[in-house]
Amino acid sequence: MIIFTEQELRQQIILNHDTLSVIEDCFTKLVQQKVVMPPIMRLDIHDFNGEVDVKTAYIKEKEMFAIKVSSGYFDNPKQGLPSGSGFMMLMDTKTGIPQALFLDNGYLTEVRTAAAGAIAANYSSPKKVETVGIIGSGSQARFQLTALTLVRDFKKVLVYSRSSKSASRFAEEMGSALNLTVQVADSVEEVVKKSQLVVTTTPATEPFVKAEWLHSGLHITAMGSDAEHKQELEAEVLASADKVICDTTAQCMRLGELHHALASGILTDSSKVIELGQLTSKEKKGRDRDDQITVCDLTGTGAQDTAIALFAYQELIKRSKGVEINSQHQLQKN
Repeated sequence: MIIFTEQELRQQIILNHDTLSVIEDCFTKLVQQKVVMPPIMRLDIHDFNGEVDVKTAYIKEKEMFAIKVSSGYFDNPKQGLPSGSGFMMLMDTKTGIPQALFLDNGYLTEVRTAAAGAIAANYSSPKKVETVGIIGSGSQARFQLTALTLVRDFKKVLVYSRSSKSASRFAEEMGSALNLTVQVADSVEEVVKKSQLVVTTTPATEPFVKAEWLHSGLHITAMGSDAEHKQELEAEVLASADKVICDTTAQCMRLGELHHALASGILTDSSKVIELGQLTSKEKKGRDRDDQITVCDLTGTGAQDTAIALFAYQELIKRSKGVEINSQHQLQKN
């Protein structure tokens, strides 16, 4: 087995058009039924406001597949710790023998999730975007904004967070890093009403985006609802949208924003629900007119994890990174 460290991964695997292409391809394979992907397994640790997810998928004809363990402990920032962590492992498809371990502390998940957000925006948001709205100011909010710069040309960003201090730090640091004008908004309402493209990146359990704030040409990517009890958008938001895009419909019906809209009976027109892979495969269009309202529900898939892990493995092996552990427990630097 070869072990790769977080430092190696951060140095070699970044958000760029290559990583977007890798994740886009996996969505196409999902909709073409070239992926074997079981439901997510999740363990809730309510005593410590935490959760652990296990995701996996086999992309047909690939020599390896990934198993990922990711955690979200949402009180960690109070202790100066990141809320997200975890690791990935690559298994040999033919033998089931572990081949590689990525001690990434959730970094690869951040990259593949942000890539999915950019892909959703590329296919569904207006071609002309003047203002991007970001709700949340954690690490994934930063990754999402960075990824959006790869698919849309915009100069202004509005950010809202429950912590004004965190929002101000986000505005200062991301404005400088991306050469953008990033301003702190006073409310979620302001972000939604003044933006053409909005990304929500929170672990909220009560919806905070209201349907009455929607406007012509708006696109929303909601990526925080990845468990039955999480919800960022009012169910009426999905009912009001012209199109609802899911990373995988079956999973979103169980865990995502779509789950709440269907369970409440508010969303009754299932014909507007399409999968992201139908867009990447060119089977369907995400936006037919500039004035349409579109919503993308991202719950995160094991296919993305296998795709990014395989890509990372190839890139790091080419650069002779990692430490190999043989059957005698001897270490050998690649």
